[in-house]
Amino acid sequence: MNWLLVLAGGAVGAPLRYLVDRAVQARHGTAFPWGTFTVNVAGSFVLGLLTGVSSAHAQLLLGAGLCGALTTYSTFSYESLKLYESGAGLRAALNVLGSLAAGLVAVWLGVTAAGR
Repeated sequence: MNWLLVLAGGAVGAPLRYLVDRAVQARHGTAFPWGTFTVNVAGSFVLGLLTGVSSAHAQLLLGAGLCGALTTYSTFSYESLKLYESGAGLRAALNVLGSLAAGLVAVWLGVTAAGR
């Protein structure tokens, strides 16, 4: 039963990641990976919000399933490497540091919001 909850959340999270990524990138005509940045920060915020949810089923559906499929460490890593290899070392560093900082702030805001 638990795996079905993860599957259902992932079935929503994966296409949502793709659609958000494409929509955000279409609005920013740069090589900087704003779409991946956006989904990772949004997923961090949602995971922070989930700290206030005690339901194990909700944690599986929304945490492991939705957020697990929405966020993407592998794409973040790949896009950062590609920026570096293309000679955009500063942008690569900004992507790494900015993603980490924004993700931490987002999860903190989610935890804070869940506690209120």
